[in-house]
Amino acid sequence: MTSIPQELSYTKDHEWLSVADGVATVGITAFAAESLGDIVFVQLPSAGDQVTAGEVFGEVESTKSVSELYSPVSGEVVEVNETTSERPEVINDDAFGQGWLVRVRVSGDLPELLNAAAYAVLTQEA
Repeated sequence: MTSIPQELSYTKDHEWLSVADGVATVGITAFAAESLGDIVFVQLPSAGDQVTAGEVFGEVESTKSVSELYSPVSGEVVEVNETTSERPEVINDDAFGQGWLVRVRVSGDLPELLNAAAYAVLTQEA
């Protein structure tokens, strides 16, 4: 099991985010990537699209299943990681780094999210 970065925030749906200067970088956790197996396709919104906290913003397809992605924040997509479309396996290889999915300019307040310790408890019970 991959370690859980302390500096990130997490959702119960296994997305992670970090926020800097009002822009959230969002990805799926290593736990999610390991659970999915080999990721073969990613569908993401386009830059300029609006996303809403708790709503579906894309999907990840693996050799096992298709899983919906839920946005942890509301706002405008300002950047999409094209690498994940061209080489979706980068999510399996580096979920917390090069495998990030989108960057969102956050509008409104940040929702209640899990810290690393709470996410660790969640994933141990999964």
